[in-house]
Amino acid sequence: MQRRDLLKAMAAFGVYAMVPSFARGANGAKKYDGVTLNVSTFSTAYPTLLRQWLPEFEALTGAKVNFDTPAFPVYNQRADLELSTKGSAYDVVNVTFIYTSRWINSGWLTPLDEFIANPNLTSAEWDVHDFLAGGLGPETGRDGKLYGIPWVVEGMISGASRFDLVTQAGLKYPDTTDDLVKVFQAVNKKERVAAYVTDSHYGWTFIPYLQAFGGNVFRNPPDDLFPTLDTPEAIAAADYFARLIREFGPNGGLTYTADQSTQALKLGRVNFSDSSQPYLAQLGDPASSRTLKTVNFGQLVQGPAGRFPGMAVHALGIPAGSKNKEAAWAFIQWALSKQTTQRAVQAGYGSPTRRSDIDSQAYRSKQIINGVDLAQLSLSAIERAAQGGYMKYRTVDVYPQVDQQLNKAIALIISGQLSAKQAMQQAQTASIADLKRSGAKI
Repeated sequence: MQRRDLLKAMAAFGVYAMVPSFARGANGAKKYDGVTLNVSTFSTAYPTLLRQWLPEFEALTGAKVNFDTPAFPVYNQRADLELSTKGSAYDVVNVTFIYTSRWINSGWLTPLDEFIANPNLTSAEWDVHDFLAGGLGPETGRDGKLYGIPWVVEGMISGASRFDLVTQAGLKYPDTTDDLVKVFQAVNKKERVAAYVTDSHYGWTFIPYLQAFGGNVFRNPPDDLFPTLDTPEAIAAADYFARLIREFGPNGGLTYTADQSTQALKLGRVNFSDSSQPYLAQLGDPASSRTLKTVNFGQLVQGPAGRFPGMAVHALGIPAGSKNKEAAWAFIQWALSKQTTQRAVQAGYGSPTRRSDIDSQAYRSKQIINGVDLAQLSLSAIERAAQGGYMKYRTVDVYPQVDQQLNKAIALIISGQLSAKQAMQQAQTASIADLKRSGAKI
């Protein structure tokens, strides 16, 4: 980008208004001239936008940014190892939801409260209270301090690409687990459209059903982490969920990723799915969705124990070992300033974390699809999860081990290799062994 174009872009989005808070040094010099920041997140939409705009941050501050964005599993493996050593390889990291408790409560991240409270480092206009409480909650440690600023907060909702088939069957949008089966039985394979598909990360997509049937992952997270995968409720939930995929899914439905599921919905090859709003919103894209005129959306179904939509949060934080913490905070403040997040929404970003962005016309207008407000559906799911506290299972440091066992168990049930009881008992035994090896007290 030419310097003249860069200055115009910065002025257009109000970047200059942030200069006194984090970029100006003594005598008007660039505050972080000569500093190199190493930033790492996983590769997805928001980091892609930040990478495009990085020259603006570097021009404002004088800092040079090395921005690393590997695939999600690669990022998590690298970050977990580096943070555990309290090394200085990273200055800014993504605080991955499933590692939140482990990274924060192990002392591997830096509290951000002092940076936020310091008017010489943070402008009052930056406004941490504009971020959704449901996003800030998981980033708060047991000590009450804040360790991450969220850049994505996703609530799980439900979508139907061919709701016309449901209407033709004389049925309404399903609200309960019983309704869901009734609808699937009525529409499955009609016009060669399978009834259901979901992301094969079952440690994420299965849990709302597990909890809806009255089960849970642990006995009482985060205090009591004894697994509860072999209870009657958990076995019933696993049997129900596996049936949805086995009986009503497309060929190969066992291995569909979130992206593949979304594509199948957009093409009209599959009807229903439960996913987060940024994925399901793609069904309303007139340029790529063949099912735009027939889509409908609703809440995740409720079971005998209630409704438990999943929520995921990712945030930017500063490793305890960083040697450039003040400059790292400057990067986070810029990356998640109102100016930058508003710009992201205008560019089409679908999972904002600031209330001002969620309530903006620029965002809301893109979330009304066939008369349904996806933004409100997602916000309701996020608020339910934040207030209900049932997502605590996912933020404890040992959940990744149990997550893998659940993935295996559900796959075994769907494929018919084991019964639900056998697979969940096996997952229970393996999870206990994994947790003991990790040193967890159970």
